[in-house]
Amino acid sequence: MLDTILMGIDLGAGSLKVTIITADGQLLGSASSDVRTDTPHPGWAEQGPDAWYRALCGAVPAALKTAGLGAGDVGAVSFSAGAHTPVLLDADNRVIRPAILWSDQRSSAETAELIEQAGDMIHATSFNKPAPTWTLPQLKWLGKHEPDAVARTKRVLVAKDYLRFRLTDCWHTDRVDAVGTMMTDTKASTWSPELCALIDWDMDTLPPIVEPTAIVGEVTVQGAAESGLAAGTPVVAGTMDTAAECYGAGAVDAGHCTIKLATAGTVSVLTDVLEAHQEVIDYPHVLAGYGYAITGTNSCASAHRWLRDQFFMDEAAPQAGQAAFNEMERLAANIPAGSDGMLFHPYLQGERSPYWDARLRADFIGVTIRHSRAHFVRALYEGVAFSLLDCMQSLKAQGLESASARLVGGGAKSATWRQIVSNVSGLAIDVPENGDASFGAALIAGVGVGTFADERDAVKRCVRLIKHHEPDAANHALYGELFAIYKDSQAALAGINHAITDLMAAR
Repeated sequence: MLDTILMGIDLGAGSLKVTIITADGQLLGSASSDVRTDTPHPGWAEQGPDAWYRALCGAVPAALKTAGLGAGDVGAVSFSAGAHTPVLLDADNRVIRPAILWSDQRSSAETAELIEQAGDMIHATSFNKPAPTWTLPQLKWLGKHEPDAVARTKRVLVAKDYLRFRLTDCWHTDRVDAVGTMMTDTKASTWSPELCALIDWDMDTLPPIVEPTAIVGEVTVQGAAESGLAAGTPVVAGTMDTAAECYGAGAVDAGHCTIKLATAGTVSVLTDVLEAHQEVIDYPHVLAGYGYAITGTNSCASAHRWLRDQFFMDEAAPQAGQAAFNEMERLAANIPAGSDGMLFHPYLQGERSPYWDARLRADFIGVTIRHSRAHFVRALYEGVAFSLLDCMQSLKAQGLESASARLVGGGAKSATWRQIVSNVSGLAIDVPENGDASFGAALIAGVGVGTFADERDAVKRCVRLIKHHEPDAANHALYGELFAIYKDSQAALAGINHAITDLMAAR
Protein backbone atom coordinates (compact mmCIF):
# COMPACT_ATOMS: atom_id res chain seq x y z
CA MET A 1 0.00 0.00 0.00
CA LEU A 2 2.87 2.36 -0.81
CA ASP A 3 0.60 4.74 -2.71
CA THR A 4 -2.02 5.12 0.01
CA ILE A 5 -3.44 8.61 0.54
CA LEU A 6 -3.81 9.27 4.27
CA MET A 7 -6.09 11.68 6.13
CA GLY A 8 -5.67 13.00 9.66
CA ILE A 9 -8.41 14.93 11.45
CA ASP A 10 -7.59 16.97 14.55
CA LEU A 11 -10.09 18.78 16.74
CA GLY A 12 -8.37 21.71 18.41
CA ALA A 13 -9.76 24.15 20.94
CA GLY A 14 -10.60 26.73 18.27
CA SER A 15 -10.88 24.79 15.03
CA LEU A 16 -11.01 21.38 13.40
CA LYS A 17 -8.25 20.68 10.86
CA VAL A 18 -8.09 18.04 8.14
CA THR A 19 -4.71 17.15 6.62
CA ILE A 20 -4.16 14.87 3.61
CA ILE A 21 -0.70 13.44 2.89
CA THR A 22 1.04 10.93 0.65
CA ALA A 23 2.89 7.89 1.93
CA ASP A 24 6.16 9.85 1.92
CA GLY A 25 4.74 12.69 4.00
CA GLN A 26 4.04 15.20 1.24
CA LEU A 27 1.16 17.53 2.05
CA LEU A 28 -1.56 17.28 -0.58
CA GLY A 29 -4.22 19.45 0.99
CA SER A 30 -5.72 20.74 4.21
CA ALA A 31 -8.68 22.71 5.46
CA SER A 32 -10.03 23.98 8.76
CA SER A 33 -13.40 24.85 10.24
CA ASP A 34 -13.80 27.02 13.33
CA VAL A 35 -15.46 25.74 16.48
CA ARG A 36 -16.88 28.00 19.16
CA THR A 37 -16.25 27.85 22.89
CA ASP A 38 -19.02 28.99 25.21
CA THR A 39 -18.25 30.41 28.66
CA PRO A 40 -21.65 30.57 30.40
CA HIS A 41 -20.03 31.31 33.77
CA PRO A 42 -16.59 32.55 34.87
CA GLY A 43 -14.10 29.69 34.71
CA TRP A 44 -16.34 27.54 32.51
CA ALA A 45 -15.53 26.41 28.96
CA GLU A 46 -17.85 24.22 26.88
CA GLN A 47 -18.34 23.19 23.26
CA GLY A 48 -21.11 21.43 21.39
CA PRO A 49 -20.12 17.97 20.08
CA ASP A 50 -22.61 18.22 17.23
CA ALA A 51 -20.86 21.44 16.19
CA TRP A 52 -17.59 19.49 16.04
CA TYR A 53 -19.16 17.06 13.61
CA ARG A 54 -20.55 19.87 11.48
CA ALA A 55 -17.03 21.32 11.36
CA LEU A 56 -15.72 17.94 10.21
CA CYS A 57 -18.37 17.70 7.51
CA GLY A 58 -17.31 21.11 6.23
CA ALA A 59 -13.54 20.64 6.44
CA VAL A 60 -13.27 17.17 4.86
CA PRO A 61 -14.76 18.17 1.47
CA ALA A 62 -12.74 21.39 1.52
CA ALA A 63 -9.50 19.48 2.13
CA LEU A 64 -10.31 16.99 -0.63
CA LYS A 65 -10.94 19.91 -2.99
CA THR A 66 -7.61 21.59 -2.17
CA ALA A 67 -5.86 18.25 -2.75
CA GLY A 68 -7.67 17.65 -6.03
CA LEU A 69 -8.95 14.31 -4.75
CA GLY A 70 -12.22 12.46 -4.67
CA ALA A 71 -13.74 10.72 -1.67
CA GLY A 72 -12.62 7.31 -2.88
CA ASP A 73 -8.96 8.35 -3.10
CA VAL A 74 -8.46 8.35 0.68
CA GLY A 75 -7.00 5.05 1.86
CA ALA A 76 -7.40 5.55 5.60
CA VAL A 77 -8.39 8.19 8.14
CA SER A 78 -7.54 8.69 11.80
CA PHE A 79 -8.20 11.26 14.51
CA SER A 80 -6.76 13.32 17.31
CA ALA A 81 -8.24 15.87 19.70
CA GLY A 82 -7.70 17.45 23.07
CA ALA A 83 -7.96 15.06 25.99
CA HIS A 84 -10.26 14.94 29.02
CA THR A 85 -13.37 16.26 27.23
CA PRO A 86 -16.35 14.00 28.08
CA VAL A 87 -19.26 13.59 25.68
CA LEU A 88 -22.31 12.07 27.39
CA LEU A 89 -24.70 10.12 25.15
CA ASP A 90 -28.18 8.86 25.99
CA ALA A 91 -29.82 5.57 25.01
CA ASP A 92 -30.43 6.94 21.49
CA ASN A 93 -26.79 8.10 21.15
CA ARG A 94 -27.84 11.74 21.38
CA VAL A 95 -25.63 14.29 23.12
CA ILE A 96 -27.03 15.07 26.56
CA ARG A 97 -25.17 18.29 27.32
CA PRO A 98 -22.25 20.39 26.02
CA ALA A 99 -18.79 18.88 26.47
CA ILE A 100 -16.67 20.31 29.29
CA LEU A 101 -13.23 21.34 27.98
CA TRP A 102 -9.84 20.74 29.57
CA SER A 103 -9.53 24.46 30.34
CA ASP A 104 -12.76 24.50 32.39
CA GLN A 105 -12.14 25.16 36.09
CA ARG A 106 -15.60 24.49 37.57
CA SER A 107 -14.56 21.24 39.27
CA SER A 108 -11.96 22.83 41.57
CA ALA A 109 -13.91 21.87 44.70
CA GLU A 110 -14.44 18.32 43.45
CA THR A 111 -10.73 18.10 42.69
CA ALA A 112 -9.90 19.06 46.27
CA GLU A 113 -12.35 16.44 47.55
CA LEU A 114 -10.75 13.72 45.43
CA ILE A 115 -7.27 14.69 46.61
CA GLU A 116 -8.36 14.52 50.24
CA GLN A 117 -10.29 11.30 49.72
CA ALA A 118 -7.78 9.29 47.70
CA GLY A 119 -5.05 11.49 46.22
CA ASP A 120 -2.23 8.98 46.64
CA MET A 121 -4.26 6.09 45.23
CA ILE A 122 -5.35 8.17 42.24
CA HIS A 123 -1.75 9.06 41.43
CA ALA A 124 -0.48 5.53 41.92
CA THR A 125 -3.19 4.07 39.67
CA SER A 126 -3.66 6.72 36.98
CA PHE A 127 -0.05 8.05 37.13
CA ASN A 128 -1.41 11.58 37.53
CA LYS A 129 -2.70 13.96 40.18
CA PRO A 130 -6.24 15.36 40.19
CA ALA A 131 -6.86 18.79 38.67
CA PRO A 132 -9.96 20.37 37.11
CA THR A 133 -8.49 19.47 33.70
CA TRP A 134 -9.25 15.77 34.14
CA THR A 135 -12.48 13.93 33.33
CA LEU A 136 -12.77 12.28 36.76
CA PRO A 137 -13.43 15.54 38.69
CA GLN A 138 -15.52 16.86 35.79
CA LEU A 139 -17.82 13.83 36.04
CA LYS A 140 -17.90 14.19 39.82
CA TRP A 141 -19.08 17.78 39.33
CA LEU A 142 -21.79 16.60 36.94
CA GLY A 143 -22.93 13.96 39.41
CA LYS A 144 -23.33 16.65 42.06
CA HIS A 145 -24.82 19.45 39.97
CA GLU A 146 -26.51 17.68 37.02
CA PRO A 147 -27.55 14.26 38.35
CA ASP A 148 -30.30 13.91 35.76
CA ALA A 149 -27.74 14.17 32.95
CA VAL A 150 -25.61 11.50 34.57
CA ALA A 151 -28.62 9.23 35.11
CA ARG A 152 -29.45 9.42 31.39
CA THR A 153 -25.89 8.61 30.31
CA LYS A 154 -25.43 5.30 28.50
CA ARG A 155 -22.10 6.02 26.82
CA VAL A 156 -19.16 8.32 27.50
CA LEU A 157 -16.71 9.22 24.76
CA VAL A 158 -13.92 11.78 24.64
CA ALA A 159 -13.79 14.25 21.76
CA LYS A 160 -11.99 12.40 18.99
CA ASP A 161 -13.84 9.19 19.78
CA TYR A 162 -17.19 10.95 19.40
CA LEU A 163 -16.24 12.18 15.92
CA ARG A 164 -15.08 8.71 14.95
CA PHE A 165 -18.29 7.22 16.38
CA ARG A 166 -20.36 9.53 14.17
CA LEU A 167 -18.52 8.26 11.08
CA THR A 168 -18.41 4.55 11.93
CA ASP A 169 -21.01 3.70 14.61
CA CYS A 170 -18.07 1.99 16.38
CA TRP A 171 -17.44 2.74 20.03
CA HIS A 172 -13.80 2.70 21.22
CA THR A 173 -11.06 4.77 22.76
CA ASP A 174 -7.30 4.34 22.57
CA ARG A 175 -4.98 3.58 25.50
CA VAL A 176 -3.50 7.10 25.49
CA ASP A 177 -6.73 9.11 25.45
CA ALA A 178 -8.18 6.76 28.07
CA VAL A 179 -5.50 7.91 30.51
CA GLY A 180 -6.76 11.48 30.08
CA THR A 181 -9.97 10.52 31.86
CA MET A 182 -8.09 9.71 35.10
CA MET A 183 -10.22 6.57 35.25
CA THR A 184 -7.67 3.97 34.11
CA ASP A 185 -5.14 1.62 35.59
CA THR A 186 -2.52 3.19 33.36
CA LYS A 187 0.08 0.45 33.64
CA ALA A 188 -2.46 -2.20 32.64
CA SER A 189 -4.29 -0.04 30.05
CA THR A 190 -7.65 -0.98 31.57
CA TRP A 191 -10.48 0.91 33.23
CA SER A 192 -10.00 1.04 36.99
CA PRO A 193 -12.94 -0.10 39.15
CA GLU A 194 -11.35 1.68 42.13
CA LEU A 195 -11.14 5.05 40.37
CA CYS A 196 -14.63 4.77 38.90
CA ALA A 197 -15.98 3.91 42.34
CA LEU A 198 -14.69 7.22 43.72
CA ILE A 199 -17.41 9.00 41.74
CA ASP A 200 -19.86 6.08 41.61
CA TRP A 201 -19.49 5.89 37.83
CA ASP A 202 -21.08 3.05 35.85
CA MET A 203 -18.23 1.29 34.04
CA ASP A 204 -20.64 -0.09 31.43
CA THR A 205 -20.74 3.42 29.94
CA LEU A 206 -16.99 3.32 29.15
CA PRO A 207 -15.74 2.16 25.72
CA PRO A 208 -13.31 -0.67 24.89
CA ILE A 209 -9.64 0.40 24.95
CA VAL A 210 -7.54 -0.32 21.83
CA GLU A 211 -4.15 0.61 20.34
CA PRO A 212 -3.92 4.02 18.61
CA THR A 213 -3.06 2.20 15.36
CA ALA A 214 -5.98 -0.28 15.54
CA ILE A 215 -8.50 -0.30 12.69
CA VAL A 216 -11.78 0.13 14.57
CA GLY A 217 -14.26 0.33 11.73
CA GLU A 218 -15.06 1.92 8.41
CA VAL A 219 -17.05 4.91 7.25
CA THR A 220 -20.75 4.03 7.14
CA VAL A 221 -23.12 4.95 4.34
CA GLN A 222 -24.60 7.69 6.51
CA GLY A 223 -21.15 8.89 7.59
CA ALA A 224 -20.13 9.07 3.93
CA ALA A 225 -23.20 11.07 2.95
CA GLU A 226 -22.57 13.58 5.73
CA SER A 227 -18.78 13.88 5.65
CA GLY A 228 -17.74 13.55 2.02
CA LEU A 229 -15.61 10.47 2.68
CA ALA A 230 -16.31 7.23 0.83
CA ALA A 231 -18.30 4.49 2.51
CA GLY A 232 -16.00 1.66 3.51
CA THR A 233 -12.93 3.85 4.10
CA PRO A 234 -10.86 2.24 6.90
CA VAL A 235 -10.90 4.24 10.13
CA VAL A 236 -8.01 3.94 12.60
CA ALA A 237 -8.47 4.74 16.30
CA GLY A 238 -6.02 7.64 16.63
CA THR A 239 -5.03 9.28 19.88
CA MET A 240 -5.00 12.49 21.91
CA ASP A 241 -3.51 15.63 20.40
CA THR A 242 -0.25 15.90 22.34
CA ALA A 243 0.62 12.27 21.63
CA ALA A 244 -0.14 12.80 17.94
CA GLU A 245 1.94 16.00 17.93
CA CYS A 246 4.94 14.40 19.59
CA TYR A 247 4.75 11.49 17.19
CA GLY A 248 4.19 13.71 14.16
CA ALA A 249 7.22 15.79 15.15
CA GLY A 250 9.33 12.64 15.08
CA ALA A 251 9.76 12.12 18.83
CA VAL A 252 10.32 8.36 18.94
CA ASP A 253 13.45 8.01 21.09
CA ALA A 254 13.98 8.49 24.82
CA GLY A 255 14.96 12.07 25.63
CA HIS A 256 13.27 13.62 22.60
CA CYS A 257 11.61 16.89 23.67
CA THR A 258 8.62 18.52 21.97
CA ILE A 259 7.42 22.04 22.76
CA LYS A 260 3.99 23.10 21.56
CA LEU A 261 2.91 26.70 21.02
CA ALA A 262 -0.82 26.20 20.53
CA THR A 263 -3.97 27.20 22.42
CA ALA A 264 -2.16 25.84 25.45
CA GLY A 265 1.61 25.48 25.60
CA THR A 266 3.21 22.16 26.49
CA VAL A 267 6.64 20.65 27.02
CA SER A 268 7.01 16.89 26.77
CA VAL A 269 9.95 14.51 27.08
CA LEU A 270 9.81 10.96 25.76
CA THR A 271 10.78 8.11 28.10
CA ASP A 272 11.50 4.47 27.25
CA VAL A 273 9.61 3.33 30.35
CA LEU A 274 6.02 4.31 31.18
CA GLU A 275 6.08 5.39 34.81
CA ALA A 276 4.61 7.98 37.15
CA HIS A 277 6.52 11.14 38.06
CA GLN A 278 5.79 13.80 40.65
CA GLU A 279 4.48 17.24 39.64
CA VAL A 280 4.19 16.43 35.93
CA ILE A 281 1.65 14.58 33.79
CA ASP A 282 2.44 11.13 32.43
CA TYR A 283 0.93 9.48 29.37
CA PRO A 284 1.66 6.43 27.25
CA HIS A 285 3.23 7.15 23.86
CA VAL A 286 1.98 5.96 20.48
CA LEU A 287 4.90 3.50 20.57
CA ALA A 288 3.90 0.65 22.87
CA GLY A 289 5.97 0.52 26.06
CA TYR A 290 7.10 4.14 25.81
CA GLY A 291 5.75 7.07 27.75
CA TYR A 292 6.07 10.80 27.78
CA ALA A 293 6.10 13.21 30.67
CA ILE A 294 4.40 16.49 29.93
CA THR A 295 3.78 19.81 31.59
CA GLY A 296 1.65 22.63 30.30
CA THR A 297 0.75 26.28 30.56
CA ASN A 298 -2.95 26.97 30.03
CA SER A 299 -2.63 30.11 27.90
CA CYS A 300 -0.18 30.21 25.02
CA ALA A 301 -1.52 30.96 21.54
CA SER A 302 -4.83 31.70 23.27
CA ALA A 303 -3.06 34.58 25.06
CA HIS A 304 -1.64 35.72 21.71
CA ARG A 305 -5.11 35.65 20.18
CA TRP A 306 -6.57 37.47 23.19
CA LEU A 307 -4.07 40.32 22.82
CA ARG A 308 -4.77 40.51 19.10
CA ASP A 309 -8.54 40.55 19.52
CA GLN A 310 -8.52 43.20 22.24
CA PHE A 311 -5.88 45.61 20.91
CA PHE A 312 -4.94 44.88 17.30
CA MET A 313 -8.16 44.07 15.45
CA ASP A 314 -9.95 46.60 13.29
CA GLU A 315 -13.61 46.25 14.23
CA ALA A 316 -14.53 47.32 10.72
CA ALA A 317 -12.49 44.46 9.22
CA PRO A 318 -12.75 41.42 11.51
CA GLN A 319 -11.67 39.19 8.64
CA ALA A 320 -8.18 40.71 8.84
CA GLY A 321 -7.10 38.51 11.74
CA GLN A 322 -3.98 37.13 10.06
CA ALA A 323 -2.89 40.61 9.04
CA ALA A 324 -3.13 41.62 12.70
CA PHE A 325 -0.96 38.66 13.70
CA ASN A 326 1.58 39.67 11.05
CA GLU A 327 1.68 43.21 12.40
CA MET A 328 2.19 41.92 15.94
CA GLU A 329 5.10 39.80 14.72
CA ARG A 330 6.69 42.81 13.01
CA LEU A 331 6.32 44.97 16.10
CA ALA A 332 7.72 42.37 18.51
CA ALA A 333 10.78 41.75 16.34
CA ASN A 334 11.83 45.39 16.75
CA ILE A 335 11.73 45.40 20.57
CA PRO A 336 14.89 44.36 22.44
CA ALA A 337 15.10 41.24 24.57
CA GLY A 338 13.53 41.91 27.95
CA SER A 339 10.85 44.25 26.54
CA ASP A 340 12.54 47.21 28.25
CA GLY A 341 11.59 45.86 31.67
CA MET A 342 8.01 44.68 31.06
CA LEU A 343 7.05 41.18 32.22
CA PHE A 344 3.92 39.13 31.53
CA HIS A 345 2.48 36.22 33.53
CA PRO A 346 0.15 34.37 31.10
CA TYR A 347 -2.42 33.07 33.58
CA LEU A 348 -5.52 34.14 31.68
CA GLN A 349 -7.22 30.83 32.54
CA GLY A 350 -5.53 30.00 35.83
CA GLU A 351 -2.47 27.82 35.52
CA ARG A 352 -1.40 24.23 35.39
CA SER A 353 2.26 23.29 35.81
CA PRO A 354 4.00 23.96 38.07
CA TYR A 355 1.37 25.74 40.23
CA TRP A 356 -1.86 23.84 39.56
CA ASP A 357 -3.78 26.90 40.67
CA ALA A 358 -7.07 27.83 39.01
CA ARG A 359 -7.12 31.16 40.88
CA LEU A 360 -3.95 32.63 39.38
CA ARG A 361 -4.51 35.55 37.03
CA ALA A 362 -2.53 37.16 34.22
CA ASP A 363 -0.70 40.47 34.54
CA PHE A 364 1.73 42.82 32.84
CA ILE A 365 4.19 44.33 35.32
CA GLY A 366 6.95 46.90 35.00
CA VAL A 367 4.85 49.02 32.64
CA THR A 368 6.05 52.60 32.11
CA ILE A 369 4.94 55.53 30.00
CA ARG A 370 7.62 54.75 27.41
CA HIS A 371 6.20 51.32 26.66
CA SER A 372 4.27 50.93 23.40
CA ARG A 373 1.85 48.25 22.32
CA ALA A 374 4.81 46.61 20.56
CA HIS A 375 6.32 46.03 24.01
CA PHE A 376 3.13 44.30 25.11
CA VAL A 377 3.44 41.84 22.22
CA ARG A 378 7.11 41.16 22.94
CA ALA A 379 6.40 40.78 26.65
CA LEU A 380 3.62 38.31 25.87
CA TYR A 381 5.96 36.19 23.72
CA GLU A 382 8.55 36.27 26.49
CA GLY A 383 6.05 35.62 29.28
CA VAL A 384 4.77 32.48 27.57
CA ALA A 385 8.37 31.37 27.05
CA PHE A 386 9.06 31.94 30.77
CA SER A 387 6.00 29.88 31.63
CA LEU A 388 7.31 27.09 29.39
CA LEU A 389 10.67 27.34 31.17
CA ASP A 390 8.78 26.94 34.45
CA CYS A 391 7.39 23.73 32.94
CA MET A 392 10.85 22.57 31.85
CA GLN A 393 12.19 23.03 35.35
CA SER A 394 9.44 20.74 36.67
CA LEU A 395 10.60 18.09 34.21
CA LYS A 396 14.24 18.67 35.08
CA ALA A 397 13.45 18.08 38.76
CA GLN A 398 12.29 14.59 37.71
CA GLY A 399 15.52 13.94 35.82
CA LEU A 400 13.92 14.68 32.45
CA GLU A 401 15.76 17.19 30.28
CA SER A 402 17.07 17.61 26.75
CA ALA A 403 19.62 19.73 24.91
CA SER A 404 17.27 20.38 22.00
CA ALA A 405 13.58 20.41 21.21
CA ARG A 406 11.17 20.26 18.32
CA LEU A 407 8.71 23.13 18.18
CA VAL A 408 5.15 22.60 16.93
CA GLY A 409 1.83 24.42 16.97
CA GLY A 410 0.57 27.61 15.38
CA GLY A 411 2.97 29.76 17.40
CA ALA A 412 5.90 27.97 15.77
CA LYS A 413 5.16 29.94 12.59
CA SER A 414 6.56 33.04 14.31
CA ALA A 415 10.32 33.35 13.78
CA THR A 416 10.52 35.87 16.62
CA TRP A 417 8.69 33.62 19.06
CA ARG A 418 10.80 30.60 18.04
CA GLN A 419 14.02 32.49 18.76
CA ILE A 420 12.67 33.77 22.08
CA VAL A 421 11.84 30.21 23.15
CA SER A 422 15.38 29.14 22.22
CA ASN A 423 16.96 32.10 24.04
CA VAL A 424 14.85 31.70 27.18
CA SER A 425 15.25 27.92 27.41
CA GLY A 426 18.83 27.65 26.21
CA LEU A 427 17.75 24.84 23.86
CA ALA A 428 18.49 24.37 20.20
CA ILE A 429 15.13 24.42 18.41
CA ASP A 430 14.10 22.53 15.28
CA VAL A 431 10.80 22.95 13.45
CA PRO A 432 9.26 20.05 11.50
CA GLU A 433 7.80 20.71 8.07
CA ASN A 434 4.47 19.25 9.17
CA GLY A 435 4.34 18.92 12.93
CA ASP A 436 0.74 19.32 13.98
CA ALA A 437 -1.61 16.73 15.43
CA SER A 438 -3.53 16.18 12.18
CA PHE A 439 -0.26 15.18 10.50
CA GLY A 440 0.51 12.79 13.36
CA ALA A 441 -2.99 11.35 13.03
CA ALA A 442 -2.41 10.78 9.30
CA LEU A 443 0.79 8.86 10.10
CA ILE A 444 -1.16 6.76 12.62
CA ALA A 445 -3.72 6.00 9.91
CA GLY A 446 -0.91 4.79 7.66
CA VAL A 447 0.57 2.54 10.33
CA GLY A 448 -2.88 1.12 10.99
CA VAL A 449 -3.55 0.05 7.40
CA GLY A 450 0.00 -1.14 6.69
CA THR A 451 1.27 1.72 4.55
CA PHE A 452 4.25 1.81 6.90
CA ALA A 453 6.06 -1.15 8.43
CA ASP A 454 5.67 0.33 11.90
CA GLU A 455 5.59 3.64 13.78
CA ARG A 456 9.32 4.33 13.32
CA ASP A 457 9.15 3.62 9.60
CA ALA A 458 6.45 6.26 9.24
CA VAL A 459 8.61 8.86 10.99
CA LYS A 460 11.70 7.95 8.97
CA ARG A 461 9.85 8.35 5.70
CA CYS A 462 7.68 11.35 6.45
CA VAL A 463 9.14 13.70 9.10
CA ARG A 464 11.46 16.45 7.85
CA LEU A 465 13.00 19.34 9.82
CA ILE A 466 13.02 22.67 7.98
CA LYS A 467 14.07 25.39 10.46
CA HIS A 468 16.73 25.56 13.18
CA HIS A 469 17.47 28.07 15.96
CA GLU A 470 20.40 28.23 18.37
CA PRO A 471 20.18 30.23 21.62
CA ASP A 472 21.98 33.57 21.73
CA ALA A 473 24.32 33.47 24.73
CA ALA A 474 23.90 37.12 25.76
CA ASN A 475 20.12 37.05 25.54
CA HIS A 476 19.99 33.70 27.34
CA ALA A 477 21.93 35.25 30.24
CA LEU A 478 19.59 38.26 30.36
CA TYR A 479 16.53 36.03 30.30
CA GLY A 480 17.99 34.01 33.18
CA GLU A 481 18.02 37.14 35.34
CA LEU A 482 14.54 38.16 34.21
CA PHE A 483 13.20 34.67 34.89
CA ALA A 484 14.26 34.99 38.53
CA ILE A 485 12.21 38.20 38.74
CA TYR A 486 9.34 36.49 36.91
CA LYS A 487 9.33 33.76 39.58
CA ASP A 488 9.59 36.19 42.49
CA SER A 489 6.77 38.36 41.18
CA GLN A 490 4.58 35.32 40.53
CA ALA A 491 4.95 34.29 44.17
CA ALA A 492 4.32 37.82 45.40
CA LEU A 493 1.16 38.24 43.32
CA ALA A 494 -0.39 34.81 43.97
CA GLY A 495 -2.17 35.91 47.14
CA ILE A 496 -3.50 39.03 45.44
CA ASN A 497 -4.77 36.89 42.54
CA HIS A 498 -6.57 34.63 45.01
CA ALA A 499 -8.20 37.57 46.80
CA ILE A 500 -9.45 39.11 43.55
CA THR A 501 -10.76 35.78 42.27
CA ASP A 502 -12.54 34.99 45.53
CA LEU A 503 -14.07 38.47 45.71
CA MET A 504 -15.47 38.23 42.18
CA ALA A 505 -16.74 34.69 42.76
CA ALA A 506 -18.67 35.85 45.82
CA ARG A 507 -20.57 38.59 43.97
